[in-house]
Amino acid sequence: MFASVCGFLMAGFPVAFTLGGSALLFAGIGYALGIFDFSFVGFLTQRIFGVMSNDVLLAVPLFVFMGVMLERSRVAEDLLESMGKLFGSLRGGLGISVSIVGALLAASTGIVGATVVTMGLLSLPTMLKRGYDPSLTAGTICAAGTLGQIIPPSIVLVLLGDVISSAYQTSQLAQGVYAPETISVGDLFAGALMPGLMLVGLYILYQIGMAVFRPASSPALPPEDVYFERRRDLYLMASRTLLPPALLIVAVLGSILSGIATPTEAAALGAVGATFLAGWRIERGSPLPIYAGGAGLTGLLILVQFFDLRYGRDLPSITDMLAMSAAALASAALLWGFGVCLWRCYRSGTLGEVSRSTMEVSAMVFVILIGAALFSLVFRGFGGDETVSSALSSMPGGVVGAMVLVMGVMFALGFFLDFIEIIFIVVPLVAPVLLGMGLDPIWLGVMMAVNLQTSFLTPPFGFALFYLRGVAPPEVTTMHIYKGVFPFVMLQLLALILLALFPQTATWLPSLLK
Repeated sequence: MFASVCGFLMAGFPVAFTLGGSALLFAGIGYALGIFDFSFVGFLTQRIFGVMSNDVLLAVPLFVFMGVMLERSRVAEDLLESMGKLFGSLRGGLGISVSIVGALLAASTGIVGATVVTMGLLSLPTMLKRGYDPSLTAGTICAAGTLGQIIPPSIVLVLLGDVISSAYQTSQLAQGVYAPETISVGDLFAGALMPGLMLVGLYILYQIGMAVFRPASSPALPPEDVYFERRRDLYLMASRTLLPPALLIVAVLGSILSGIATPTEAAALGAVGATFLAGWRIERGSPLPIYAGGAGLTGLLILVQFFDLRYGRDLPSITDMLAMSAAALASAALLWGFGVCLWRCYRSGTLGEVSRSTMEVSAMVFVILIGAALFSLVFRGFGGDETVSSALSSMPGGVVGAMVLVMGVMFALGFFLDFIEIIFIVVPLVAPVLLGMGLDPIWLGVMMAVNLQTSFLTPPFGFALFYLRGVAPPEVTTMHIYKGVFPFVMLQLLALILLALFPQTATWLPSLLK
């Protein structure tokens, strides 16, 4: 059954219909042979209802909206230009700039396709024109674009966190723990932050190493390209470009890590903040509504922390009543600024594009989720989960051997399958078994996330490679791209090994925040 799914996917069939169709096909064959109970298929409606009523998964369309809105408002273009001038006077400076901008876009957009295409269009011609090696250029852009899969807020972490949370509860119930602990998406965000930054550091060290040992591969920009009459003007330009997305990143991640907001609430905050930023960039008219809306949003976040703003209570205190009045004014200011920004985005055509892209990506994710739910039900109906459990439990080396096997299988599947299929098909089968062996759920989730990130870079079906190939000039061949990403795949495997040897990299920050 699993092999058939892989075969259909490699033949080009749509993912969701491949999963659901293969499940129904094998369920029919099994029922005809008398070896499958068709009542398993009947549980699909409950699974779909569970998806519909899952508040955590609401973060997916909101984070997608946030990312697409920032991408359409040309944040990446401004960041690349500023970082290029800031680091361009150094050997390898453009490569370092691309890695830093990739990390910033990862923390603000989290959409690999948009990031790779945008940086490919903007930085690839510049780097080639300045004498950068085509393979190094292609590899740098592809690798920086995939950082959105591991640096929170990431759609991968949202989906993986939901699956890991369910698997963790399943493993505890199987061990007789009837008051199971829970793992949230916010815990996984906190766990992935340090490994994500470690990966950025490895990319930058590689750029520096190439500049030192192969100087011809990454020359410095000519002085006239980075010339400013006063150094202060350069820093001022960079701060103006960096400050708005940095504030948005701090607001979204900070609200999650500090416990002020759930990931879904933080995603809504990010979507509103991205709309403010887009409205400000699209039309440089009167900034008063945007300032008022931003102040209202900030005021609401502060008020909600220190006062009980619930209406309908018996005899609220004078202080709470004053806080409610202030919150009403802040809400009015927020609505005014948000409405003005939406109108500006609508008039420019940006809002329609963003809404359509958000709908397409969200529909793709959730229809795959439904297909994967049917696949897992039929797989369990045939006893596949028991087979996987017994295979992993009997592995030589115990939990270490089982973990190495799972990581190897996920890495190999990354050559042919997308991260969404791997999350929804493989992780629910293996995670309960591994967690039952005593592994830390946050560390396991981050290990899987780093492993899944390599699926965007590994040929022949690495999506980042396809995205860059689509916008690369003719002189950059497919072989240049494949050759360029190889060192970065090795760096990701090195990060995976370091994470395995030092689990505290993933577990330290979540334990600190509890």
